[in-house]
Amino acid sequence: MLSILRMWSTSLLSKTSSSSFYKFMDSSSNGGRSQSPRLLTLAQHLRLYKPPPFPTDEEDDEESSCNSGGKVVSQVGFPESATPIAQRFRPKKAAVLICLFEGDAGDLRVILTKRSSNLSTHSGEVALPGGKEEEGDKDDADTAKREANEEIGLDPELVNVVTVLEPFLSKHLLRVVPIIGLLHDRKAFKPVPNPDEVEAIFDAPLEMFLKDENRNQEEREWMGEKYLIHSFDYEMEHKRYIIWGLTAGILIRAASVVYQRPPAFMEQNPKFKVPPVLSKDNVMG
Repeated sequence: MLSILRMWSTSLLSKTSSSSFYKFMDSSSNGGRSQSPRLLTLAQHLRLYKPPPFPTDEEDDEESSCNSGGKVVSQVGFPESATPIAQRFRPKKAAVLICLFEGDAGDLRVILTKRSSNLSTHSGEVALPGGKEEEGDKDDADTAKREANEEIGLDPELVNVVTVLEPFLSKHLLRVVPIIGLLHDRKAFKPVPNPDEVEAIFDAPLEMFLKDENRNQEEREWMGEKYLIHSFDYEMEHKRYIIWGLTAGILIRAASVVYQRPPAFMEQNPKFKVPPVLSKDNVMG
């Protein structure tokens, strides 16, 4: 797997990452269909990735009945293996799509959105396409692709799902499952933002989430434990985006898996013991 990672790193070091998403979508090489040997090899290797084991909902019930320590989850921006869950806590589920494609400069890029300023929660923030599980969704990948279709007009048939990352917990303790997919027909994707949910669609180089450039961090405390919130300052086509919190944490993990190296900064993933009964007083700030 290191060979494909070296190939990506060499490409990223030798070429700039200034190509825009819309220019990329208009490219006509190979009729817009990605036949890149890099992407094909990357897909093969990512399918071999196995996230740390985490129990299913059925295992949650069984474990809660005999062990108040419960299963392991994460908190905002941290992988789910970080934290023992307390008895009776079963978070609602959601999934996000980490949709990757090869940019004009040969770099690996990820599709992101800026949420509508009219939304009641997380308005104006940068996010990955995704949302809560709905009845009829076959699995987490189905949830992520359905939501991406609703939010940005991404046809599920254009996405080749290659792996699933370990779940994260959002700030309001919603379990979020990151799905990595490759855009296999880039020309066929015509971004259409849902005005009720999405203000803008853009892309960013995945490797930037491993670098200590244009990054800030803020130390916070919850349930007696300190942790770091990471944020990345990113500019594209004279527009500035701040990528932080849960989205930044998920992309740090995704980049670490794809490039098989840790970030050039400390993540500080603490261990929290989630209380058995959640209330507005113990939801993360």
